[in-house]
Parts: sequence; C-alpha cells; structure tokens
Amino acid sequence: MSSLLARMGLLTVCLLGALPAQAQLATIDWTVAETLVALQAPLGGSAQKDDYHDWVGEPRLPDDIADLGLRSQPNLELLAQMKPERTLISPMFAGLTPQLERIAPVTTIELYAPGNETWQEMQTITEKIGELADREPQAEQLIEQTQALMAQLREERPDTAPLLMIQFMDARHVRVFGDNSLYNAVLEQLELPNAWEETTNAWGFSLVGVEELARYPDATLIIVDPMPTGVESQLEESGLWQQLPSVKHDRLLRLPPVWSFGALPSAQRFGRELVTALKDAPRHTLTPQ
Repeated sequence: MSSLLARMGLLTVCLLGALPAQAQLATIDWTVAETLVALQAPLGGSAQKDDYHDWVGEPRLPDDIADLGLRSQPNLELLAQMKPERTLISPMFAGLTPQLERIAPVTTIELYAPGNETWQEMQTITEKIGELADREPQAEQLIEQTQALMAQLREERPDTAPLLMIQFMDARHVRVFGDNSLYNAVLEQLELPNAWEETTNAWGFSLVGVEELARYPDATLIIVDPMPTGVESQLEESGLWQQLPSVKHDRLLRLPPVWSFGALPSAQRFGRELVTALKDAPRHTLTPQ
C-alpha cells in the first residue's frame, strides 16, 4: 500500500510539474481551443489532446499544455492545480458548470445557435474569445486573414459539379453537411455548389444511410477524415457503396481531418484542403462526362 501511495504521489508531482507556469485560461471545448491557439492566447489546458489532433488536425495544441482528460468528465483536480483565471466551455458542456465554477469563473461560448448565420457567428465568437483572452487585435487579424484567404481561394478553385460533403459514422451511415454547417459556410464563401439541400440539425448535418447518396448521381463526394476503424475495408466489400454512381465513376475526394464544428481556424483549413484537392483532381472527378 505504501508503495502504491508513493507512486500515486510521484504521478501527481509529475503532472503538476508539467503544467505551464502561467495557466491563465482552460477549456474543454475543441472549437474554443483551436481559436485560442490561433490567437496565441495563454492556454494552460485542454481536453483529449490526442483526439483533438485526430479530429481537428490543425492548429495543433502546444505540447506543454495540460491534458484535462475527457471533455465530458474533465480532471477537476488537475484543473484546480492549474489555477486558471477562467474556463471557457460551449453549451454542450453546460452541465459541468457548477463543478467548474468551484475552481474558476466559467464563460460559455455559444456555437451554431439555431437561426444564426454560421459565417457571421464564427467571426462573432472569434471577437468574444479575443476579448476574454485579451487578444482583440489578434482576433481582428484572424478575421481579416480568413476573409482574405477565402477571396484568394475563390479565385483559385476550379469549377465543379455540386459537392456532397460527408463523414462516415460506420460503413452504412454518414453525416451529410448542409445548411448551418462550417463546411457549407466555406462553400458559400468559395461560391461552390452544395448538392445537399435537405433539412439539417443545429450542427449543420443530416444523418442518413449510405443509400441516400445514390440520389445524387452527378455529385462529387467529399469524404472528410477520420474514417472509423474498419470502415474502409468494409466499404471495399460493400456492393451498396461500390455501386454508388460517384464511387463507380471515381468522382470522390478524401480530405484530412477538419473539425466540422469548428470556427475560423477550421474554416481556413477546410478551404485550403478542399481547393487543393479540387485543383489536383482529374477532370472526370469534378464533373460528369
């Protein structure tokens, strides 16, 4: 028992020793985290760092910030040891507010609110996070850089058939992104057509069976990683998938991970990755022959 306690004590010392000297802000939300990193704000801790890099990709979280554990069940002891000035969350984690408030003031950054225009909302939350982090000039610069990048990409992107932007949930179900999604907001900025005009949820996607994609035989499929484990091999054996017109005629592109529920950093990443993929694609991939 004494040996176990000694090891636990050593682990606590190691964790605390890894904390940054000035941990001013903490967050368990990846959209807030990516924005704080883009603003070069003093971020002391975030949640599920490895999963963040699997789903968000870039901007990468600094190596020296603390990993607060699960977004839904953060390590409160570690958070308390950080002594953050403030913890930033999104409404998804509002149920944790009473616990988090015992450690530091909590501010909720509302994302993808029903009825709001997504592109403007991303700029608004950038300004709010910039104000909370004392990075107002950096926030304005990020907004201006994003607008300039979209204008540049709009000039560079080739013409294409309507796009179906999807993420796999399993081998038979996908999220298809439309109104109120980050992906669609970027398409609108680039003046590219979205084939999906069905009703979407508050996060901007519809969850449908793969067979629904057959209704769009002329569309180019945009598959956004990560792909769930085992799905790729299952699709190779799936007659349903292989018979989709976009698949049969090789009108599909695969993008690296981009956080579909993100803000301006993810919008920049999606715009760059999409236009690069479109420019590099064979002509038959973009438009039916």
